[in-house]
Amino acid sequence: MSKKISGKVSRIAGSFVTAKGMSGAQMFELVKVGEAGVIGEIIRLQGKVAVIQAYEETEGIKLGEKVFGTGKPLSVELGPGLIGQIFDGVQRPLTVISNMYGPLIKRGVEALALDRKKKWAFKPTLKKGTKVTGGDFVGSIQETSLIKNRIMVPPTISGVISDISSEGKYTITDPIAEVRTSGGLESLFLMHTWPVRKPRPYKTMLSPTEPLLSGQRIIDSFFPVAKGGIAATTGGFGTGKTVVLQTLAIWVDADVVVYIGCGERGNEMADVLDRFSKLKLGSSNQSLMNRTIFVANVSNMPIVAREASIYTGISLAEYYRDMGYNVALMADSTSRWAEALREISGRLEEMPGEEGYPAYLASRLAEFYARAGQVQTIGNEDRQGSITVLAAISPPGGDFSEPVTTNTLRIAKVFWALDFALAHRRHFPAINWFMSYSENLPMLEPWFAKVEKDWQKLCNEARTLLKEEEELREIVALIGAEILGDKQRSVFETAKMLKEYFLLQNAFHPVDAYCPIAKTYKMLRTFLKFYDKTKIAIDSGVPLVNILSLPIREKLSRLKTTPTEEFDSVYLEIDKEMNEQFENLESESSGGEDQI
Repeated sequence: MSKKISGKVSRIAGSFVTAKGMSGAQMFELVKVGEAGVIGEIIRLQGKVAVIQAYEETEGIKLGEKVFGTGKPLSVELGPGLIGQIFDGVQRPLTVISNMYGPLIKRGVEALALDRKKKWAFKPTLKKGTKVTGGDFVGSIQETSLIKNRIMVPPTISGVISDISSEGKYTITDPIAEVRTSGGLESLFLMHTWPVRKPRPYKTMLSPTEPLLSGQRIIDSFFPVAKGGIAATTGGFGTGKTVVLQTLAIWVDADVVVYIGCGERGNEMADVLDRFSKLKLGSSNQSLMNRTIFVANVSNMPIVAREASIYTGISLAEYYRDMGYNVALMADSTSRWAEALREISGRLEEMPGEEGYPAYLASRLAEFYARAGQVQTIGNEDRQGSITVLAAISPPGGDFSEPVTTNTLRIAKVFWALDFALAHRRHFPAINWFMSYSENLPMLEPWFAKVEKDWQKLCNEARTLLKEEEELREIVALIGAEILGDKQRSVFETAKMLKEYFLLQNAFHPVDAYCPIAKTYKMLRTFLKFYDKTKIAIDSGVPLVNILSLPIREKLSRLKTTPTEEFDSVYLEIDKEMNEQFENLESESSGGEDQI
């Protein structure tokens, strides 16, 4: 759409510009401000006066400079070529900008999100005369070795296919089909656009019944998140929020991953991009970038630009959800996004809420998280897709009572509380097993029962054991360890094994970084079996010191680093040796008593 003069700059305050004479402008319309062409968005409109939220620095813009309206809202381009790309908060491809202008983004730089020159191999799946509606697949393109991009009829179009291209190579601007609608002919392309603040439609929201497996033992066993669920990971500075999200982005059981760096430090995002470009997906030879999209909006960019990055990321996730994929969206962090809302609200001179955040913070969070979920997608074909949102929250000083955390926890069903004390001891992931919870467990129980019938029973026993150890620790702190008998001491020893050999996981170890669900179950079962046999042996008169000297304990410590392909044989061997060693202990103990 050609640009038109909409008005002139009348006031500049930081990243906010007031323009007069904005006749015909609309709320949330994308505009260009001044000769520099600074990108902005209208966030308030009173008559012909508009307040514009600029996504770039406004320094040097003079009063009276022209404001150009685009006539459309902030939108994303959706089509083949998104996977493996790195975008900023308004979907400008950073690699393209870097090649054109160097490492620093100049003001007013325009770069199209998708390559107009690249040709894609298109395979049509429909024929002329077919009735179609929004969401139907017209054809497909192999976007990467892992992702097949299914070219969809845009949600706003329905009618009859009057013409469709044959199999061949096309650019994203070449028409590949025509639909005869009630309003006339509509051309279809390999791409279409969608406003970021408008959720994409779906038929029905479904109840999630399958976990999003992460390969992290404490998450998959104690605090799982369902596909289509919402998980919040919260902790103070240095507790490992970014490490958790990066680890999940690598190992999580999702078809597509959208990673949003919202206001994080530039060196952290650079490290993520460098690591992901080198890592492979699981045991395959596939690059992680073949299923990942990055939206990078780091801390040295204008603070209000963070607000757009969240919506850009969720819109990209909805696009792949509508194809029937399971998408995992990592938002690191939503606290920085909330800070952008606070900045915008302050500039608009709105009445502040708690701690200066806008009074509508809770509703904005709810609107964003409402776009997660497992859905039956639009279209004539019956298919399902999901978006799982994994959001990091950075409360100042680790205060979980601050507004962003409290309002998020009213919505999120899964909470991973990161503990500074655990992080200080180098225990990662530093998820506190007492403060964390998962309300997804009841709906996931049938799925876990298919893994093993006693899955939940074992998890409950392990949590009970850890709770008992914590209670004993409080007693010991008051009275002293001398009052404990062997049975109480065995609680300490087994809990220590659970913490060090099960809950603690090394994200950089080639084997321990990812633990399959079957291995997680067998490890937990083995440690609890050792505890049960310890209690029986102590009741039979075996001193705890003899139990702790058993050779089997050393093998238990190596379970976590046992390769998956060797694990079953090692597991059976340990189970057999454990039975034999405890039987020998008990027979020696009973033999000694008979002799006395």
